[in-house]
Order: sequence, then C-alpha cells, then structure tokens
Amino acid sequence: MDHFQNPRNAGELADADAVGSVGDPTCGDVTKVYLKVVDGKVADIRYKTFGCAAAIASSSIATEMVKNKTLEEAASITSEDIVDALHGLPPEKIHCSRLAANAIRAAVEKYRADS
Repeated sequence: MDHFQNPRNAGELADADAVGSVGDPTCGDVTKVYLKVVDGKVADIRYKTFGCAAAIASSSIATEMVKNKTLEEAASITSEDIVDALHGLPPEKIHCSRLAANAIRAAVEKYRADS
C-alpha cells in the first residue's frame, strides 16, 4: 500500500533518453517509463501509470529497484522480482507487475535501438 499511497518516481522525465510504453488490453492499464542513461546505467527513471493501485505500486517499486543499475540489470527485472519486493500481490493482480517489468524492458530496448 505504501508504494500506491506514496508513489516514488511518478511523472515524466523531460530530458529522457528513451521512453517505453506498454498496455494490457484485458484490463486497460497502461505504463510509460522514461529513462535517463549515464555511462550505461539508469541515472534517473520516471513513470506514468494509468491503472489500479497494484499497477501504480508495481511501477513505483520497479523504478526504485532499477535506479542506478546497469541497462542489463534493469532489463532483467521480472514480474516475480516486483511481486517479491511488494511482499506479494493477489493472483488477479500479478499482470500489473508484468506491465511494469515490460515497460522498463521496452524503454531499455528503445534506448539500445536509438543509440
């Protein structure tokens, strides 16, 4: 609940080096991740999530988990890692953690494609 009530890293990053966006057609949630990369590491990260509490909490904690990590480490985050960091999610909300992980991976892939 803390990451929903007090989300970290929410909002846009004006000078982002890459942006990744993913959506879940079954629930309508959308997450967009903004990356600032310095020397191959995630120097800053922001997100905008349009969805439920679990989607916002997943995005919040995921951005905390990858800040200052290498791009490889950021891209390797899994939904299971996010669920563990949140100390669990209801089974019907696991897809929210996949949304966050996939948005981070999409941003990293976009950065690599454009660099």
